[in-house]
Amino acid sequence: MIRVPEGAVRLGSRGGYPDEAPSGEAVRVDAFWMDRTEVTNAQFAEFVNATGYTTQAEREGAAAVFRAQSVAASARPSPWWVWLKGANWRLPEGPGRTPARPNEPVVMVTYQDALAYAHWLGHDLPTEAEWEYAAQGGGSAEKIGREPRDAKGRPVANYWQGVFPDINTKEDGYAAVAPVGCYRRNGYGLADMIGNVWELTRDRYTGPHQAHGNGDTSDAVDAAGAVPRAGESMVIKGGSFLCAQNYCLRYRVSARHAHESDMPTSHVGFRTVLRERPKNGDNR
Repeated sequence: MIRVPEGAVRLGSRGGYPDEAPSGEAVRVDAFWMDRTEVTNAQFAEFVNATGYTTQAEREGAAAVFRAQSVAASARPSPWWVWLKGANWRLPEGPGRTPARPNEPVVMVTYQDALAYAHWLGHDLPTEAEWEYAAQGGGSAEKIGREPRDAKGRPVANYWQGVFPDINTKEDGYAAVAPVGCYRRNGYGLADMIGNVWELTRDRYTGPHQAHGNGDTSDAVDAAGAVPRAGESMVIKGGSFLCAQNYCLRYRVSARHAHESDMPTSHVGFRTVLRERPKNGDNR
């Protein structure tokens, strides 16, 4: 874990979507420790082996999987999401495909699953303010039209290069999730705070709702005739490997999105925090 010093953060950005507009005064953040990277499959496997925990996707028998396909080829608004039987954190691409790789972020986990892992360690999920403050790394929010590239034009995060969802040029080296820690760390030493996978926070989503950045995963649930999601909307942060300049633009620390707490998907993971001054509800 990395220690993030105390400080203040004014959430959001005036250079982003309406749901990112700054609200109120700066929020004071006490010092805390945060996982250097997203929680990996190997780390989650240790938890499962020690506790016998079964994720919500495993209990339900399905999860939302990304399958690249053109909008023109389907009448569905988000045809690239498929509610796939047998998909879970062990088989994030579904049965018959490559199993979860140890050093990639664990996905297909819900808010309940992530919290169970965090509490097993005596940790918690970050608040939105803690996450955004840590992600800034001592800097400031980015403008919406700027891709995460270095001075030589090379991608510095795992996001979608090309025209989503039809063309992925894979300049960053990956078509989907990347192993954790592949790209440069921020000012606090934290890796992958933007791109790779969205990260769950412990905060409920409030405020304006933008259209789904990578398509509505609920469309896949409806198309499969599965049980509709009933969970509360939680804040997810940071964008994912599916964020593209032509469609999503959420590969920024100020970006936020609503995500159903009981929706396991292939583009949402998490990391944990350990607070030096526990908040109410912390498992300490």
